[in-house]
Amino acid sequence: MTLLELDDVHTYYGQSHILQGVDLSVEEGEVVALLGRNGVGKTTTFRSILQLTPPRQGSIQFKGEELVGKDTYEVADAGIGWIPEDRRMFSRLSVEENVRASVPGDASEAEALELAYETFPILGERADQRAGDLSGGQQQMLAIARGLVGGNDLLLVDEPSEGLAPKIVTDVGEALLAASESLPILLVEQKLGLALDLADRFYVMDHGTIVDSGKTSEVSVDDERLRRYLSA
Repeated sequence: MTLLELDDVHTYYGQSHILQGVDLSVEEGEVVALLGRNGVGKTTTFRSILQLTPPRQGSIQFKGEELVGKDTYEVADAGIGWIPEDRRMFSRLSVEENVRASVPGDASEAEALELAYETFPILGERADQRAGDLSGGQQQMLAIARGLVGGNDLLLVDEPSEGLAPKIVTDVGEALLAASESLPILLVEQKLGLALDLADRFYVMDHGTIVDSGKTSEVSVDDERLRRYLSA
């Protein structure tokens, strides 16, 4: 079943035409990677889905419901969570307080904490620690945990490995893999190896359009099919 579908999406910043007819989809139970160089429109795709930068043309449907024209809070209420590149957690609050703050009003905080700590045991060990004092990898795990307990049906994850040491990138990859067992993910990621390890399918974006797509099992990090659009 198709969970998210973008059809001929055109998005502008002022007079700058950023997304130029983007088509992509995410099915139930899968991880999809959106690949491409910096500045080609990947984050703008997320902002378009969330209606932070609404498209001027095209359709964005989630669970069969049109999102274009809705307010961002309505998109969130529909079940789309977002982990931006800068994570945006409450740095002065504890790990536990951050998780509790993400739980919908009709959900059990105790069950949410149990899910977060089962998925990422290190967060349980750091429950009383301020989020701002966590390592970069632990902060990313907390950001993912907040998405998991937020009552979401789809998680948009933007550059989860940005600025992290290689060992921490491995930890974050394992965290996302654990999260994907219960939540579909649309992932923007510069590290091709990580993206291919996590995703079931991929799309390649260049100059605001989708130029290639396929199953990750059919490509590799050395594949010229991908490299020509990803290398500087």
